[in-house]
Amino acid sequence: MQNARGGMVRWLWPLLFFLLAFVPALWIYHGLYSRLPLPDTGYRLEILKGGNIGQVTETLARDGAIPDAFLARLWLRLQPGEKKLRPGIWLLRPPQTTVSVLGMILAGNTQSASRLTIVEGISYRDLRDLLAARDDVKLSGVVSDAEVLAAIDATETHPEGLFAPDTYDVGAGDSDIKILKSLYQRQKRILAEEWDKRAPGLPYRTPYEALIMASIVEKETGAAYERAQVAGVFVRRLQKGMRLQTDPTVIYGIGAQFDGNLRRADLRRMTPYNTYRVNGLPPTPIALPGRAAIHAALHPAPGDAVFFVARGDGSHEFNATLSEHNRAVERYQKKRQAAYRSAPAQAVQP
Repeated sequence: MQNARGGMVRWLWPLLFFLLAFVPALWIYHGLYSRLPLPDTGYRLEILKGGNIGQVTETLARDGAIPDAFLARLWLRLQPGEKKLRPGIWLLRPPQTTVSVLGMILAGNTQSASRLTIVEGISYRDLRDLLAARDDVKLSGVVSDAEVLAAIDATETHPEGLFAPDTYDVGAGDSDIKILKSLYQRQKRILAEEWDKRAPGLPYRTPYEALIMASIVEKETGAAYERAQVAGVFVRRLQKGMRLQTDPTVIYGIGAQFDGNLRRADLRRMTPYNTYRVNGLPPTPIALPGRAAIHAALHPAPGDAVFFVARGDGSHEFNATLSEHNRAVERYQKKRQAAYRSAPAQAVQP
C-alpha cells in the first residue's frame, strides 16, 4: 500500500509541474498571439499627445480589442528601445493579434484614415451626395434606394433616417456601401439602446416611429438644449389627437421642387408628409437624427405646451394655449419686420 502511494506521488509531481508550466504558457499565447475580435469595419484607436502605455492598453482592453491589458503592458516593457508613443489615429483592421497591434503602435505606423463628418439633420440624399463627392470613397455603382437597402441588409423599405450622423474614419478603398452599412448598424444600435431606456407612456408603437419623431425634433431644433421641449410639444399633440403641423415635414414632402420659400399653397397641398393635412406621424423620417434627438424623442420634457414659435435667434417660445401662441407669433413677427426695416439697404450691383 505504501509503495502504491509512493508511486502515485512520483506521478503527481511531473503532472503538477506540467500544469504549472502549461497553463501560464497557454494564457500568454492566447493573450498575445490569438486573433483579435476586431470588427470588419476596423477599430479606431486614438493616442493623444502624452499618452502612455498604461492608458493605451487599458483602452484597448476596455473596448474588447485585446484580451488582457496586463499581459500587453508586460510584452511592451520587455521590448528593447524607448517606449515613447507617437500621437495619432490607428485604424486596426482584422486579422490582428495583440503582438501585431502593439508592434504597429511602437513603430509609429499609423493607419490614419481620412475623416468623414455627417452633420445631424442632413437628408439621406445629402449623405449619398457627400460620399459621391469624396475621392477616398470607392463608389459601388449601387444607385437605387432598394438596391442600397438590400446591400446593407436593411429590413426597412425607405432609407431616410437610418444612418447615424457623426465623424468617422474612412479607410483606404472603403466603398460607399461599406460605409453606409456601418452607419446603418450604428444607428440601429443607438435606437435599440435608447428604446430600451425610453420613458413610459409614449405614443410610439415601434422604435421606427420614435426615429421618425427624432428626425422631426432634429429639424425643428436650433438650440440643442430645447430638443426635449420640442419633443414634449409633439408628443403631447399626438396624445391629444392634434396634428403635428410642422413645416419641415411639409418641405420634405415637396422634395427637390422646394425653392426655399414655404407658401400657404404648400401647406394646403396633400402629401403623406404634410402634417397640416394628415394626422399622426409622417410615413418615414425626414432627416438623419443624431443620438441626442433620438434620446429627446424618447424622453420628452414634461409640461403643458402644445405650441412653439421661433424667436429668431435659434430658440423658441413655448405656449399652452392658442391665444398665447398667436400673441407670441405676432410679437416675433413685429420684431422681424422692425429688424428688416432698420437693416441698412444693400447696394445694387450694376
